[in-house]
Amino acid sequence: MAYLMGIDIGSTSIKAVVYNETGQMISEGSKPSELSFIDSDHKTWSVWEPQKIWQAVCEAVNEAMEKIADKASVVGVAVTGFGMDGLPISADGQSLYPMISWHCPRTNEVADAFSKRVGQAKIFDISGGQYMAIHSIYRMMWMQQNHPEIIEKTDKWLLIEDFINFKLSGVKATDYSMAWTTSVLDQRKGDWSDELIEKSGVPRRIFPEIKQSGSVLGGVTKAAQEQTGLSGSTKVVLGGHDYICAALATGAVDDDVVMDVTGTWEMILQSSPVCSHDKKIFENGYYVENHVAKDKYCFVASTVSGDMTEWFKDNLSFEELQIQEQQGINVWQSLMNKARQSGAGANGCFFLPHFSGAGTPTLDPSSLGAYIGLSNTVTKADMIRATIEGLDYQFRQMVEALEGALNISPSKILAVGGATKNKFWMQNKADVCNKVIEVPDVYEATPLGAAMLAGIGTGVYSDEAQAIKAVRKPGKLYEPDVKLADKYSEFYNDVFKDMYLALSGVNHKIFKKFK
Repeated sequence: MAYLMGIDIGSTSIKAVVYNETGQMISEGSKPSELSFIDSDHKTWSVWEPQKIWQAVCEAVNEAMEKIADKASVVGVAVTGFGMDGLPISADGQSLYPMISWHCPRTNEVADAFSKRVGQAKIFDISGGQYMAIHSIYRMMWMQQNHPEIIEKTDKWLLIEDFINFKLSGVKATDYSMAWTTSVLDQRKGDWSDELIEKSGVPRRIFPEIKQSGSVLGGVTKAAQEQTGLSGSTKVVLGGHDYICAALATGAVDDDVVMDVTGTWEMILQSSPVCSHDKKIFENGYYVENHVAKDKYCFVASTVSGDMTEWFKDNLSFEELQIQEQQGINVWQSLMNKARQSGAGANGCFFLPHFSGAGTPTLDPSSLGAYIGLSNTVTKADMIRATIEGLDYQFRQMVEALEGALNISPSKILAVGGATKNKFWMQNKADVCNKVIEVPDVYEATPLGAAMLAGIGTGVYSDEAQAIKAVRKPGKLYEPDVKLADKYSEFYNDVFKDMYLALSGVNHKIFKKFK
């Protein structure tokens, strides 16, 4: 039986997972992603150091390959991960600057000025994308303005997945779903937008060739074979943007399926055969992205989510981390047990989950997070429950924006991502949004989607439909509690929906002074 590998470049960890043709996990490896702060003059500026990312990929792949007796049985490998972050590469393959992270605020002013000059509606009309300061073009513009000598030496600007593909195969290319994250893809033309690139001032020559996800780039180079343990017969295949690969793995390629991905980011996605740039989609904070499935698009909302639970764990969970170290009880088990002790509404404590700005439907990179309703009766249990509830109120806002933009009302939503392992979170999500949440029976949907693309590229599957049929299995259902759903609707409408506007003025002042 042929094996397929998906490599997932995540903000928290880098995973390499080997699957068989039915989507069963055979082996895996994982290494943490290391965010670096290397500019002493700008302490909030963050980057991914290329060599560290590549080394983590090599270690994760080696770990997965150690359990595979016949290395040649892994016939294909595809890379997936977060978009936007990339770096300039010279003609001889040298990294010219670290990858500016989506966490980094340095491009905000450049992005804001460009969006005002060109117009957010114009950007959406060409690219299908909403204005977001993290899009790649603003990193390129910042580099052009601050380090023109680097742009002069740049052969191609490669996004983080494209960089790993280059290290594996020696080929500089990207796919449509990743090209979209630059914000300068002309979606209707299916190529780079000459108009937007000209307005950016960045040279057109640094943009790589765009190919269809599932296209074979080539074999694994000898150098990469030695570093990763992959076979020279393994084909490197174009994957795509992480949550869209997850959509492929769950079967969310048809327009009757709505999918939620909850990891570092939360994404809501509905696929479509039509590239619609309808005004209502734009006004509701959604965007239109290229699917990894051929001739498909998807309506997508995004905002940061799980990154805030990680913050809570790292900064407010010393006791639970100590218990994990001493007693072996998982830190999340301890935190969720405490959250259960707090009732719906978290004793009047509410959380505004804008640690990285506001996402769909109100796109505001200068918004900040907050806990409100704090009093001397509020406990840690209340605060962790308020964190989960706040993230789920945010999720409900995103769903309502989709319903308003497309005039639909889905009764069930497929959920994937790391948060699906958290049963309390999934049940609370069902209660808050008053919808059935189904967690498909897949092992790590994002790398599985990449592995499926590797299978399509190498002929293991004839097309997306056959790949989905081969791996699809029914999942676990979370039904909403009617009484809790009513309570949460009251809290959502009476309190949460007012929080952003009530706090935006002071948050913007803080952002200007400190960020």
